[in-house]
Amino acid sequence: MSDSSSTPATGKEAFHQLIAGLTAQIAGKPLDGELDRWLNAHHGAGSASFEQLRQACIGGVAEGWLCEREGGGIRYGRVFKAEDALHRFSVDVVDMQDIAGPHHTHPNGEIDLIMPLDDSAATFDGRPAGWCVYGPGTAHRPTVASGRALVLYLLPEGQIRFTQ
Repeated sequence: MSDSSSTPATGKEAFHQLIAGLTAQIAGKPLDGELDRWLNAHHGAGSASFEQLRQACIGGVAEGWLCEREGGGIRYGRVFKAEDALHRFSVDVVDMQDIAGPHHTHPNGEIDLIMPLDDSAATFDGRPAGWCVYGPGTAHRPTVASGRALVLYLLPEGQIRFTQ
């Protein structure tokens, strides 16, 4: 006899649990340079949590539940809508290689995890592997250069506005 507590979580369920654990640590913190530094110090490139998230994203792409859409040379997809279990962050992942994405604004800010692939030195908006935090009201044209990377986006309340 087996119960659900002994059943291993699927890739998507395990990914949800990883993200929920992370968002619990950052819920209520301002999206600013201090959070950027904290994330990179505690969950940055080379840390166990960074590698767990990176492997979960690589696995999700391979399993087909991450980056399931494609447009303009970018694979992308919203994995989870903003919900209480994720502390009101939505979760998107994109797969980009040497390309600039569509310009957009972040009404409530945006938290990005940059995960270079294929041992490349890929950067996201000029930033290497690790975290990048944009404050409320910021805007950019997300750009991956010098290789290929997966980028995980956490958006408070799922808010993003694409520029026409």
